[in-house]
Amino acid sequence: MLTIGEFAQMTHLSVRTLRRYHEAGLLEPAHVDPSSSYRYYDAAQIPTAQVISQLRELDVPLADVRRILLAPDPAARAAYVTEHLQRLEDQLARTQAAVASLHRLLRPEPADVAVELRQVPARRVAAVEATVAHADVLVWYAGAMAELDAAVREPVGPVGGLYDNALFTEGRGRVLVYVPVAAPVPAVGRVRGTELPGAELAVAVHAGVHDTIDVTYGELGRWVADHALAVAGPVHETYLRGPRDTPVAAHWRTEIGWPVFRVTGTV
Repeated sequence: MLTIGEFAQMTHLSVRTLRRYHEAGLLEPAHVDPSSSYRYYDAAQIPTAQVISQLRELDVPLADVRRILLAPDPAARAAYVTEHLQRLEDQLARTQAAVASLHRLLRPEPADVAVELRQVPARRVAAVEATVAHADVLVWYAGAMAELDAAVREPVGPVGGLYDNALFTEGRGRVLVYVPVAAPVPAVGRVRGTELPGAELAVAVHAGVHDTIDVTYGELGRWVADHALAVAGPVHETYLRGPRDTPVAAHWRTEIGWPVFRVTGTV
């Protein structure tokens, strides 16, 4: 039997940490002296203690650590760990996106975005449309585009999307993604043929990864405000070149178009 001090030295866990694991029901001592309450451990418990330590290094909550330790078989334990690692990767992606945006925002002299006013004619498209929560847009988009790819073999232009203002202001709104087509398409699954109305757009192109697209949105919004224009309708995004075309993020180009009308004066 090992004293708690000896066990702490062998596992590189503090005595205080071992006591906390005991109280949380994660690592019960092999024996607790009833008269002195001293804790004693078995050498066979060292791997378990090290597993707990590694899981905590990955910020796995104590409740999830217990669930992993009590899993009935290695496959179940691996599934729990994979689930947590995916959450960490999602959190890292959000952190990297925020850092990238901050780097652009904190430049001493941000470059002005190039904006043009463009009259876009009505277009025939195959589309998928739904009301979507902002947090679910990427997953919904991937599914919708898979259906469009299956339904449209010969698109006549880049894919795009229309995003209602409520999606950003309320966290939930209508989203329509589309593929331009030359002729009407039959309804298949969620895919429907429709015509997008013409619109006057203030257009800017976001270059590179999508992590900093919010900054381009802000620069476009500033241009619209400076030129006495008001936003009048859903945001248009056209994916001129993206992950579907090349894995090189530096080559991605996303066109952002805001339907606008003049408030006063001229542009």
